[in-house]
Amino acid sequence: MRGTKKKKKTVLWSRTKTLHCSDFKQWGRRRLPVLEWALHYNLKENLPPDTISGIMLAVQQVTQGLAFAILSSVHPVFGLYGSLFPAIIYAVFGTGRHVATGTFALTSLISANAVERLVPPSSQNLTAQSNTSTVGLSDFEMQRIRIAAAVSFLGGVIQVAMYIVQLGRAAFLLTEPVISAMTTGAATHVVTSQVKYLLGMKMPYISGPLGFFYIYIYVFENIQSVQLEALLLSLLSIVVLVLVKEFNEQFKRKVKVVLPVDFVLIIAASFACYYTNMENTYGLEVVGHIPKGIPFPQAPPMNVLSAVVTEAFGVALVGYAASLALAQGSAKKFKYSVDENQELLAHGLSNVVSSFFFCIPSAAALGRTAGLYSTGAKTQCVLASIIVVGLKGMLIQFRDLKKYWNVDKIDWGIWVSTYVFTICFAANVGLLFGVVSTVTIVIGRLSRAKTLSIKNTKEMEFKVKTEMDDETMQQVKIISINQPLVFLNAKKFHSDLMNIIQKENASNQPLDGASKCERNTLLISLSNGSSCNEEAPQPCPTEECSLILDCSGLTFFDSSGVSMLAEVCTDCKSKNVDVFLAHCTASLVKAMTYCGNLDSEKPFFFKSVSAALSNIHSNKVRQTLSKLNDQSEV
Repeated sequence: MRGTKKKKKTVLWSRTKTLHCSDFKQWGRRRLPVLEWALHYNLKENLPPDTISGIMLAVQQVTQGLAFAILSSVHPVFGLYGSLFPAIIYAVFGTGRHVATGTFALTSLISANAVERLVPPSSQNLTAQSNTSTVGLSDFEMQRIRIAAAVSFLGGVIQVAMYIVQLGRAAFLLTEPVISAMTTGAATHVVTSQVKYLLGMKMPYISGPLGFFYIYIYVFENIQSVQLEALLLSLLSIVVLVLVKEFNEQFKRKVKVVLPVDFVLIIAASFACYYTNMENTYGLEVVGHIPKGIPFPQAPPMNVLSAVVTEAFGVALVGYAASLALAQGSAKKFKYSVDENQELLAHGLSNVVSSFFFCIPSAAALGRTAGLYSTGAKTQCVLASIIVVGLKGMLIQFRDLKKYWNVDKIDWGIWVSTYVFTICFAANVGLLFGVVSTVTIVIGRLSRAKTLSIKNTKEMEFKVKTEMDDETMQQVKIISINQPLVFLNAKKFHSDLMNIIQKENASNQPLDGASKCERNTLLISLSNGSSCNEEAPQPCPTEECSLILDCSGLTFFDSSGVSMLAEVCTDCKSKNVDVFLAHCTASLVKAMTYCGNLDSEKPFFFKSVSAALSNIHSNKVRQTLSKLNDQSEV
């Protein structure tokens, strides 16, 4: 006996151990997607196109990193750091195989609000211009990057916290019109922020509500200060960028190697600035010296986290929303799935870890992700022009307005209103407004939508084995529930039920008064007791009728919905109307049994409508036989 017990314990322990190991491996693969795809990577098939795409992406990342760092109001070298570390971390934890993560225009613009507010340009004269910092930059530049790193750190912490509470499951609230309008509005903000560089104007930093309009007001009021040299160089850069990028797009199938026009343009502009001394001759701003090497990690300042909470939430929400839209788009195109909650962890860790290496906030960028598609991946003045042209993909989303107008006017309205809120306030405000508007409209639509529909009893007759007479058929109503039954539409369900029953009985009224009163029994019993005879308001003799509710369309319910359904059944029973439920799930049967005072003597739930009809006919036959027996006895 002891040997048997010991053997059973050993078997049980081995099964438990095996179960825990398999669960741990499965959990590890979900949390580290790199373990899933790296083991099945085909070097011969995937390495050549991935290498080409990686080189092209690296070149593009360098130019955009420099540009987005300036957009974030920090030294350009920090954009290079922000192009390296987030990409490595996302490759380990991310589920989007074709998403290019790194510096991003929208998060850079949000970060700039905190940098300009806490370390304004006026403090530069009060700061010692020493080069004793970690990367050999002035204390002013280091103070600015520390603020940006703090925004990145806190934004990543918020994203990780969202991952822990499983907020990724609420990603369905980020609808296509909301994301399209928010990114388009934010791109408009980014373009507006680069106007001063494109025109070569000296302009104070303007942000806050309606800051978008104040910038253009300032430009028009000081139009005489525009530098013609800067304007011509900006226009030339934009024309070259647009033409070459369109050329790459047109011939991407024939030419696998995309011409890195951004990189070539920066090199050409650098040589031009060096040999013509544009900084001193024409007064144009230049980037200047770029330090070499990678900095030693350093924790971001924790004492400023409370001051950057608003920007951190903006980075967390806007960065995640834009990145998830790109990841889902690439997954749909290349036939694989994306874990919305895992994406929160991937982007959160990318921001948290990168903040220790003086990185600005990161996210997935539309231009670089599109570049991966085109290259066949399997898995200040000039810089301002690069930013503006790089946002072309977001700005052309104005074309979505025509689609939404033809598909759904409400989505069109959500797009327009979200865009207006974004440009008037900020990207995070526009995003929250779009989500709240969508939820509110869905609630309004659900509470007013039709919940029930009448079924033709004759169409169900062929499913019944027993041949039913016309009298029984006339006293049965089959109504199908078409929507979930929750607190939003519970009262509407009751109203729709009564309206359908009354309409059906009113349309089936015969010309004969006695027959009219007999066949309209169900209508009278469910109404306020009005008589069939309009001249003499006397109640007609009631006869038991039946109502079958087809619950096949009742996908889910809550306590309010079940209570209302039980109340309908109780009210009908008190008015001599039998109610039967067909196609009920086990959870609905349990909930109805618990909530309602159901008649245990009669069957209430049926597997199908035909089973309910057969039961009604059988009861009718038994009642008829019982009446005949009583008459014979008399």
